Amino acid sequence: MSQNPPETELNTEAQRRSASQPSAYARAGVDIDAGQRAVALMKGAVARTHGPQVLGGIGGFGGLFRAGFEHLSDPVLVASTDGVGTKTKVASRAGQFGGLGADIVNHCVNDILVQGARPLFFLDYVAMGKLIPERVAEFVTGAAAACEALGVALLGGETAEMPGVYVEGELDIVGTIVGVVDRANLITGERLRAGDVVIALPSAGLHTNGFSLARAALDGLDWDSPDAELGMSLQDALLIPHRSYLAAHRALEQAGLDVRAMSHITGGGLIDNPPRVLPTGLGLRFDLGSYTVPPLFARIVSRSQMDIREAYRALNMGVGFLFMLPPDQAASALEVLRAEGEAPWVIGEVVVGEGVELSRPSGADL
Repeated sequence: MSQNPPETELNTEAQRRSASQPSAYARAGVDIDAGQRAVALMKGAVARTHGPQVLGGIGGFGGLFRAGFEHLSDPVLVASTDGVGTKTKVASRAGQFGGLGADIVNHCVNDILVQGARPLFFLDYVAMGKLIPERVAEFVTGAAAACEALGVALLGGETAEMPGVYVEGELDIVGTIVGVVDRANLITGERLRAGDVVIALPSAGLHTNGFSLARAALDGLDWDSPDAELGMSLQDALLIPHRSYLAAHRALEQAGLDVRAMSHITGGGLIDNPPRVLPTGLGLRFDLGSYTVPPLFARIVSRSQMDIREAYRALNMGVGFLFMLPPDQAASALEVLRAEGEAPWVIGEVVVGEGVELSRPSGADL
């Protein structure tokens, strides 16, 4: 039978040193206990996203998801990984991190939605120079709330403390999504034809792209006071979370409409994103007079003195997502989307050619 070692003078001295001094790892800048506290703070929010397909709980070496695709004849997994860019710097300045969780979940969900996929599970990664459990928990709780709203399991993730790599007070965020679509319903854009209409849905703001430009353009302005033009402070306008378009597509699908292609307007804006789904020989013509550019974007463009094409490549300019359908279904699609609570409009059409043509009424302002 084992016994505790005798409490020698050496033992008691070691205990006193241990109690009064941080560990060697802590002295190097990494607090293991902080990571454990972060897990404890977020555990309940993560668990609420787990349905019967999730096996095991938080804390395992790998997340377990029981995939049941009996309702699909030829299931195809669709995966994507992305980040939120330098929006993290705005969040750090404001001390608000929950919105970043919604940002990364909705961004990733929208990316796989373009191919018709429904999300199954999500994994997050958050890294800081000095781990602050409350900030990590705020971010993960925000991500969990977004997952719960969309029926996505937050299956796992990683929290890293990396002094010397990340500036203290800042953080980096990455998300990975895995979804599924029946191969027969995979949306590739290959059925697009010249004359198909392009219906746009609005963004909620900058979403997760263009923040380096925005911060430079808006530097020196008052970010904290209410702004009459924006209806909120500049800081709050910049932190509005990325929105999801999953319900909008589901409504079109349930209405039996022929969505031939979609585009998520992220980095690259209306110039670089939509052509990614176009077959060879087809391009797009967008009518910039079809909607009013939100004032936040107009302010960024004005203060940075960008030309119009660069603006529509660097920012989403108030356009968050595109649906491309046959022209005889445009009216029905607009009706379905409005019934879903959306504010859609026809922004353009598919044309013979390549790339993106921007047109607007002569002399029109942003």
